This record gives sequence, C-alpha cells and structure tokens, in this order.
Amino acid sequence: MTDNTPRPLILASGSPRRRELLGKMGYTFEVCAPDVDEHVTGHARDIVYTLAQRKARAAAERFDRGVIIASDTLVSLDGAPLGKPEDREDARRMLNALSGREHEVFTGVCLIDSQTGKMETRTVRTGVTFRALSPEEIDAYIDTGEPMDKAGAYAIQGGAGAFVERLDGEFDNVVGFPTEEVGEMLKQFL
Repeated sequence: MTDNTPRPLILASGSPRRRELLGKMGYTFEVCAPDVDEHVTGHARDIVYTLAQRKARAAAERFDRGVIIASDTLVSLDGAPLGKPEDREDARRMLNALSGREHEVFTGVCLIDSQTGKMETRTVRTGVTFRALSPEEIDAYIDTGEPMDKAGAYAIQGGAGAFVERLDGEFDNVVGFPTEEVGEMLKQFL
C-alpha cells in the first residue's frame, strides 16, 4: 500500500532570508539548521555544491520522512571565494575589492528525499557588477552592520542594492536562495 500523504518539506537552514523566500514561494515547511563542518577549499562553485549536500545529508539523518532542501551561497571575485567578513576591516577589504567590478555569486542547492534517498544538487550562478564606491559610502554601509553576516560583505536586498550597476542572472540567487531553480527542483520531489 502506497502512502499518499504529503511529505513534509524541511529547510536545512537558519537563514531568515531563505525562510522568507521559500515562504513567498507558497510552501509550508519546517526549519532544521544542522551544524556541519563548513571548511571546504576550492572554487566557490564547488564549495557551495559540497556544502549544500553536506547540510542536506545532515538534516536528512534527523527525519525518517520528508524532503530536505539545503543551500549555501558564496561570492567569488576572480575565482577566489569571499565568505562572511571577520570584522569591519575585512568587510572594508571585500567591498573595496568589489567596487567597480563584476563578481559572481554561486548558490548550491541540494534536495534529498529522506525516505527514498533520492538526491539532486545544482549550482546557480549570477554575475553582479558594482559601480565604483567611495570610501565614505563603504564606511557608511559598514556602519549599518548589514555586511557583517553576509557572504561578500553585502546584502543586495538591503542597502547594497544601490551599489549594483548590472545583474546577469537571478536576483534571489544573490540573496542566497535561487527560487526559480528551487521551484523546478521541488516539482520532482513533491
């Protein structure tokens, strides 16, 4: 006999931005933010792929039934990943490096059906070009505190949206959750 009850959707992330975006997609879900080792080296594209899988697998171990969705986002400049800044000086260094340049934002997304073990992982890329930023603008933005817990030291959905000159790809991917790709993936799991 087949169980046709809907499987719960579990977001393996503590990010308020990911919770908000998945909610806006119309899904009801639980949150389970697993603690995983995030020390991975390599190209940002490979790091986010690996970390999304690591987070999804860790969450899947806690549920007998359900679809787990996990993601990880990194900013990459000239192939080097930029994570969250350690302090104000690190945020200033990152924003100075991004000023007047194009960089890439990569998000890895992994879905696992904890009952069947079915898994799919994808990586989404968005190109972002910042206009030239003055030292005063950078300092004023850092003073808001917004850059301190964001990959690449900025939030495109916040004050840094004014820094963007050009966007090549999905806006939500830069926020940290590529809703178009996630929607396509969920169709195969729910």
